[in-house]
Amino acid sequence: MYDLIIVGGGPAGLSAGIYAVRYGMDVLVLEKSIVQGQISLTSVIENYPGFASISGGELMQQFKAHATAAGVKTKAAEVKKVEDGGDRKIISTFDEEIEARAVIIATGAEPRRLGVPGESKFLARGVSYCATCDGPFFAGQEVIVVGGGDSAITEALILSGIVSKVYIVHRREELRSCNLLKERAAEKENIEFIWDTTVEEILGEELVEKVRLKNVKTKETTEMSIDGVFIYVGITPRTGIVDVDKDKVGFIKTSDLMETSARGIYAAGDCRETVLWQVVTAVSDGAVATVSAYKYIMGLE
Repeated sequence: MYDLIIVGGGPAGLSAGIYAVRYGMDVLVLEKSIVQGQISLTSVIENYPGFASISGGELMQQFKAHATAAGVKTKAAEVKKVEDGGDRKIISTFDEEIEARAVIIATGAEPRRLGVPGESKFLARGVSYCATCDGPFFAGQEVIVVGGGDSAITEALILSGIVSKVYIVHRREELRSCNLLKERAAEKENIEFIWDTTVEEILGEELVEKVRLKNVKTKETTEMSIDGVFIYVGITPRTGIVDVDKDKVGFIKTSDLMETSARGIYAAGDCRETVLWQVVTAVSDGAVATVSAYKYIMGLE
């Protein structure tokens, strides 16, 4: 039986693992994906202390190198269920059952879908959630970016250096992103804003050819020819593996100590209900969760 199992190998999970090793705990990090954490798909990070500008992939590699050097053990495995057996937690993967005294859920989140007709049909055929990954396929073409937060504007700026035209479609008349990003986007000649508008449908034959837009104020619908649709309308937590209290979206509710409604089960990073989903907060969550788990385990022994 392990002292601690950490489900998820992103910033929160690796931070938790580093602290667990330092506390002398027998810990294992389970990560299902080669690409660890949403951060790996982020082209530029400018708000993580110590790094004026670094790609998400590079920062994640540094996290992984640090964890490996510290002695954190990781295993490639997809967890399908975490059960609370009192003093014994049962983590079921598709290959085995693993037992631990405590568990930290650090499964992160994934891009939220619009849920409109055509979105699933044209996934990887004109619909994308990652400008860094797919932007080069649209060189010299026209695309739309859906959303108005930091992620949407950051990705629109990336695309503006690749495509001929970027239309930012936002359901409100003002962006939610930080002022710096607003200013950068406003300065780009090939970025145009379509305010008070939602995407109602994505249309085409084999590839995306156009979108149906709706003005939320006038209720007028129009069709617009376009080559690609990049969607950034929030995140959905990956929390279906554990039965603890969650909010209406599915984010795990925790205390300030990262405690969930089940004793000995903690949550950290983007999978938990919080006011800010950022790399810096995920790393902090992981550290706090491990300290809490350590105190809990010491109480069991």
